[in-house]
Amino acid sequence: MDAADAPAWIVLGRAARGASAVLLDAAASETRRLELDDNDLVSWVADLEAAHAPRWVWNDTARWYAPLLAEGVRVARCHDLRLSHAILRDSALVEPDAPIRDASGWDAAPHVPDDAAPALFELEGATARPGLPDGVDAAHAEFARQRAAIAGAQDAGRLRLLTAAESAGALVAAELRAAGLPWDAAEHDRILVETLGERPRAGGQPARLAAAAARVREALGDPGASLDSQPKLLRSLHRVGVLVESTSRWELAEQRHPVIEPLLEYKKLSRLLSANGWSWLAEWVADGRFRPVYIPGGVVTGRWASSGGGALQLPRQLREAVRADPGWRLVVADVAQLEPRVLAAMSGDTALADAARGRDLYAGIVESGAVASRQEAKIAILGAMYGATTGESGRLVPRLRRAYPRAMGLVDEAARTGEDGGVVSTWLGRSSPPPSSDWSALQSRATEAEASGADETRAKRWARDRGRFTRNFVVQGTAAEWALAWLADLRTRLAAMAPVDPEKSAARSGPVFARQPHLAFFLHDEVIVHTPEEHADAAAQAVVEAAASAGRLLFGGFPLDFRLDVRIAETALKD
Repeated sequence: MDAADAPAWIVLGRAARGASAVLLDAAASETRRLELDDNDLVSWVADLEAAHAPRWVWNDTARWYAPLLAEGVRVARCHDLRLSHAILRDSALVEPDAPIRDASGWDAAPHVPDDAAPALFELEGATARPGLPDGVDAAHAEFARQRAAIAGAQDAGRLRLLTAAESAGALVAAELRAAGLPWDAAEHDRILVETLGERPRAGGQPARLAAAAARVREALGDPGASLDSQPKLLRSLHRVGVLVESTSRWELAEQRHPVIEPLLEYKKLSRLLSANGWSWLAEWVADGRFRPVYIPGGVVTGRWASSGGGALQLPRQLREAVRADPGWRLVVADVAQLEPRVLAAMSGDTALADAARGRDLYAGIVESGAVASRQEAKIAILGAMYGATTGESGRLVPRLRRAYPRAMGLVDEAARTGEDGGVVSTWLGRSSPPPSSDWSALQSRATEAEASGADETRAKRWARDRGRFTRNFVVQGTAAEWALAWLADLRTRLAAMAPVDPEKSAARSGPVFARQPHLAFFLHDEVIVHTPEEHADAAAQAVVEAAASAGRLLFGGFPLDFRLDVRIAETALKD
């Protein structure tokens, strides 16, 4: 194929005996069609990727990319039709009558590998949905609808960037599973034994968990008290005068009774055993790797979710089990106060940006004189972003409004829009869902002459709840967009580093990543890179440079830095 005929886009779809492909030029005009059997598909993709690096267009990255990675084929770019459809279908920037809004066949759940558990995160009211169209003609038609929706949108550049970033995130998610997070099963077992006691026989409890349970029952004066059923445990607590409404750690910690300390200890140990105990270790760690399934866009704000394994909820004490292979290192990096920094950039609040520059943002707020302590600064900022109106937050947020009027004005306006039943959007154009029909009906009923006081009270509460949601949506969603840009840029920088000698390879990371630095873990504002020791410093520098690049990509020249805590170590355990 001549360079002049090189495809800019290649649309893939399933065919009766393999796959079909439609090759498109830079203007997305069709130049060629062909069919390939499954035996030829991998080598054909590898050859086209090496020669032309097109953008691959497919219905679901998780379904198409995993087999390529298993055969040692990495692609640089893709366009994920499912993820992009979800963004464009709901974006307030897209014209109301755009055909993309009616392409209901693409409203499908993400593909989850057969060896993964059902998704942990489900949107309220979600129902089972059919699979995605997988033929090349359906994919080609959907791609045309998406291009038209973006071209006709209010701000095409932002949506174009968002769909590219979301699709890059899908590639990263597949690669994270393929490479896996280095995990020392023996160290995990040691931590469990040290924390819980020796592994019990089937049906028993580890000694320390059993001892904590005995102390709880003694304090309750009930040797047979059920500790794992919330209704039964609440009844036992009420009998001894602990009048709580739930058994949450936060509510229990406010009580004063001899049962509280052992009960909190029991809950902590029980959680470790059930969520990350020996059964979890046997199910999720194999050949020195933890391979969770990430779900890009799994949360309505655009944050990722996970399907089984609890990748987004790993407890701190198990991070010591995250260990680099011999001759390799981990680069562990997290962003300090990501969401408040994003808020400063979105709102153009230079005073808040000044408080964040080169330092802990909360300390900067204290230095500005807005509040007296770092703890107060943290409470105030979180209260502003999550809509806390009572207690300490309610007292401190007005101070922030005076010190940082543009930042506070942005979230206050988002809250008002939500309370009025409106839709808000992130920086790049992901829009919040509209209120439910029940919400709208209640608000309407509360304005009628015959509305009861209870109707009015409930309507106000529901309106405030929706305002809190939209207030946070714009910030959390934009922070997720920044993180996608960070991941995409970092992925490219790591791939450009020279492979190490084969004898230094980390074979368990798979054929694509065994000899190069690669992303191994992602959690909202944190990444872990697994890298050959000789590339560790360069990988750490790449993490920092990618963060700066992501800031410029989203916010241009706005004077804001994204402060990182970066360290190179053998384990992921923080000091």
